Amino acid sequence: MFMYMTNDQSVQTCIAACDNCHQTCLQAAMNHCLELGGRHVEADHFRLMMNCAEICQTSLNFMLSGSPYSNQICGICAEICDACAESCEQLDGMDDCATACRECAESCREMSG
Repeated sequence: MFMYMTNDQSVQTCIAACDNCHQTCLQAAMNHCLELGGRHVEADHFRLMMNCAEICQTSLNFMLSGSPYSNQICGICAEICDACAESCEQLDGMDDCATACRECAESCREMSG
C-alpha cells in the first residue's frame, strides 16, 4: 500500500485504519455473511457493511489526495464505522469486523477534530 508522505503520524494511522476497515468489511460481507445467510444478510446489516467499506475507501482517498474536506469525511466515517461495529457485535463470527470498525472510528474521530 502507498503511504501518505507526511510527518503527521495520526494521518498515517488513520489511512491504515481506513484501509484495514475497508478490506475487512468488504471481505466479511462478501464471504462470511453471504455464506452464512440468515441475519448476516438482512438488509440493514448487509447495507451498513457495504456503506462502511465504501466510506472507509472514500476517507482513505480524501486523505491520500490531501483534500481539505478530509476531516469532514472522517467525521462521517467514524459515525458509520461505529454503527457497523454495533451491528457486527450482535452476530456470530463478526469480531474481526467489529474490531476493525472500532479502530477506524477512533482514528477518524481524532482526524475530524
